[in-house]
Amino acid sequence: MATSSKPAAAVDPEVALAHKFPEVSFDYDERDVALYALGVGACGDDAVDDKELHLVYHRDGQSHIKVLPTFVSLFPNKSSNGFGFIEVPGINFDPSLLLHGQQYIEIYRPIPSYASVVNKVKVAGLHDKGKATILEIETSTSLKESGEILCMNRSTIYLRGAGGFSDSSRPYTYATYPANQVSRISIPNLSPSAVYDDQTKQSQALLYRLSGDYNPLHSDPDIAQVAGFTRPILHGLCTLGFAARAVIKSFCNGEPAAVKSIFGRFLLHVYPGETLSTEMWLDGHKVHYQTKVKERNRAVLSGYVLLQHIPSSL
Repeated sequence: MATSSKPAAAVDPEVALAHKFPEVSFDYDERDVALYALGVGACGDDAVDDKELHLVYHRDGQSHIKVLPTFVSLFPNKSSNGFGFIEVPGINFDPSLLLHGQQYIEIYRPIPSYASVVNKVKVAGLHDKGKATILEIETSTSLKESGEILCMNRSTIYLRGAGGFSDSSRPYTYATYPANQVSRISIPNLSPSAVYDDQTKQSQALLYRLSGDYNPLHSDPDIAQVAGFTRPILHGLCTLGFAARAVIKSFCNGEPAAVKSIFGRFLLHVYPGETLSTEMWLDGHKVHYQTKVKERNRAVLSGYVLLQHIPSSL
């Protein structure tokens, strides 16, 4: 019996979409919250920063430290393999060709400084782009005891070399939400409302990885060189944390609970030790931002932060 020599497709959408991810329960505490805040630069230049000390210390008798909204970007890692991505049956790819393209976060209530929570994961989008597949993973996290939903992460992953699994004249696409619902980015052609510069530390990626993303691309110089970088690079979600801090310090008087949602599109790598310059434009309750590496004058991240309100003390 003759067999086809055609290689198996890298993606079987029916298998991927039919997969039921197991729910994952986990706890976190104030040590995790404070370690994350330090990992994204809080109090990095000033250990007694008026707008950030409450992220790592019970200042002025506060009963709990406050939680940066991007702390919840760590939650999908609890459902992953510890290397920053969730494996999906029916999708085969070379991990070295994976790119984290975008991250969208919705916050539904102030994030407690310690909690027992549950992740529910689903494939929210799957798109054949010919030379690549775009995979969108949605992780909803709820408080374990009450079932109250806390937040949602939607991670957009580009799997280079894994496309071409459908008819090129009608490429496969699937999404659980309207196209471009969250991914529109508009950088105004105006002078920024605010600019915030923050120099990362040489050890920034080594500190950030302790929060749960152990991809060796961010710590192993040999693996970084194989991937085409001169040395290990900073985690994209770490850069997003720096940008969110810039917005919170500039427009929220340091109050992290003022943030309703965050969107970031990763444009270029950052080397630990480089200076991140975040330009911000306030438009109603939305802050558009663009983060550049100052030493190279290259944009590395862009997006927006939607605020619950603008603090009256701004």
